[in-house]
Parts: sequence; structure tokens; C-alpha cells
Amino acid sequence: MNIIRKSILIGFTVLGMAAAHAQDAAPQDKPQHSQRATPEQRHAKMEEMYARRQARLHDQLKLTAQQESAWAAYQAAVKPAPRTGERPPRGEFAKLSSPERLSKMIEMTKLREDKMQQHLTALTAFYNQLTPEQKATFDQHGMHTMRGKHGGWGGRGGMAAHGPQRG
Repeated sequence: MNIIRKSILIGFTVLGMAAAHAQDAAPQDKPQHSQRATPEQRHAKMEEMYARRQARLHDQLKLTAQQESAWAAYQAAVKPAPRTGERPPRGEFAKLSSPERLSKMIEMTKLREDKMQQHLTALTAFYNQLTPEQKATFDQHGMHTMRGKHGGWGGRGGMAAHGPQRG
């Protein structure tokens, strides 16, 4: 009789622990469809995170007074701009023929390349103002942001995540 009680007690304990674990693992505060952030809210949050990263980099670089104007010019040139509606609505894009879609994609790629070239020009001008120690700090910061949280160029969240193979 004692063995049966112990077995039942152990069984209830295991079930209780499993239920508690399942309750902890369940996403409690996941936003419902109606509570999702608007594009403006997401953009504001991204701007805030960008500003924090840039402030942290600024502090790490320990810029001199002479370098501050180069920093300001660099920041003005590389500040992310909100999307300007360059991507057509999904329904309209689907209505295009394959050659038209590819042409639009090439057009958008050229716009991104132009932005990247402007970024490179501003980056080079600022980078040339830095001391070797500051360049090392800047390079470390840049590699950290390019790697993403999963490491490498091809890792989830890295540079390859922004390529055409989304899904």
C-alpha cells in the first residue's frame, strides 16, 4: 500500500512540475494581431536603437574636438531614412510580368547601391580622421553590427538575412 501512495505522489509531483514548466515556457505577452506595432512605431524603435548604438560608439572612440565635426558629418550622411515607399504594394507587384518584376528589383537594387556608395564616401572621410587605436575600435564595432547575433555573414540575422532568400 505504501508503494502505491509513493507512486501516486511522485506521479502528481511530476505532472505538477510539467504543468508549471509548460506555463513558464508559454509566451505570455506576445502581441495579438490587433496589438502589433505600426510601421511608424517600428521605425521609431529602430531609430532609438540606432541612436543608442551610435552614442555607445561615440563614447568608445573618445573623439577629440577636431574629430567631432567629422563625426557629425558622418552621422548626417549615414542616418537611416524611413522607407519612402520604393517597394510597390504586394498586390501590384504580383500583377507585373516576370521581366517587369525583375526590372523593378534591379531598379531598387541600384537605389540601395547608391545609398551604400554615399555611406562609403562618408565612412571613408570620417575613418581617415581617426587614430590607429580609434580605427581598431571602429572596426570592431562594425564587425559586431555586420555579424548579427548569430555570427558570420551567412548566419541568421547577418548580412545574408537581408538578401533575396527570405522566407
